[in-house]
Amino acid sequence: MKSKLKTPPKFTSEAAERAFWASHDSTEYVDWSAAKRVQLAKLKPSTETISLRLPKYLLDSIRQIANSRDVPYQSLIKIWLQERAVERR
Repeated sequence: MKSKLKTPPKFTSEAAERAFWASHDSTEYVDWSAAKRVQLAKLKPSTETISLRLPKYLLDSIRQIANSRDVPYQSLIKIWLQERAVERR
């Protein structure tokens, strides 16, 4: 830990703050060794709408599985895609 940390200036706008941090090292202003991890549980990731064509029998099957689990079929598809993407990493 550094003994003397600098005090960041007061910013007049978000753009001024962004420009300041783009050209300054935050370790001169913040003791990162004292930082704690936080969970932003209510933060929703941005999403993008896509169109996906599936055979009717496949979509019907997915809907039946989703119905038996009491979840929307679109949510079930997202869960499956996320699980598969994590496996592949």
